[in-house]
Amino acid sequence: MRKVIVVNIMSLDGCYEGPGGNVMALPMDAAFDRYNLERIETADTVLLGGGSYALFQGFWPGVAQDPAASATNQAFAKRYNAIDKVVVADHATRPAAGHPWADNTTIVARADAHAKVRALKAENGGDIVVFASRVLWHDLLAHGLVDELHLMVGATPVGAGTPLFSANVAGLHPIDTRTFYDSGNVLLRYRVEQLA
Repeated sequence: MRKVIVVNIMSLDGCYEGPGGNVMALPMDAAFDRYNLERIETADTVLLGGGSYALFQGFWPGVAQDPAASATNQAFAKRYNAIDKVVVADHATRPAAGHPWADNTTIVARADAHAKVRALKAENGGDIVVFASRVLWHDLLAHGLVDELHLMVGATPVGAGTPLFSANVAGLHPIDTRTFYDSGNVLLRYRVEQLA
């Protein structure tokens, strides 16, 4: 059975994004990049919501060959281009022919999302990782379909923004924590207890 692992960064005061929806207010540093690469290397499927998909499909494919990008981000982008992507959205479309994601992207209607994720979890293979996609993983968490939360907590508050959680979350059990030699960020990993 495969695991669904949510990987998100958050501010010290619990925000998913800063004021005005500014995700760049969060401390996405080299440690965060390395951890994202670590997670995508253990996965063979990325699960995305419609908004994150629209943003990421226009950004990550080009990073793979961008000489200005870090080696970590280049490696992440190459893996992202190669891995299967499942997008949960009612109005998304697959990339056009020639786009690096054209042949390995599946679009799933929201009404079919729970059944699709259950089917993916039942398959053999690597992890199913969710980057960003807060609305999607909140829904999956509420329906018992998330196995682990990996939260990178920044060392500074943003003062305002979108809270990472919009409701009380029960059944979280710490797996471990990690600090980084070159970052003030702290990684908190939780197992989600599947309540009957």
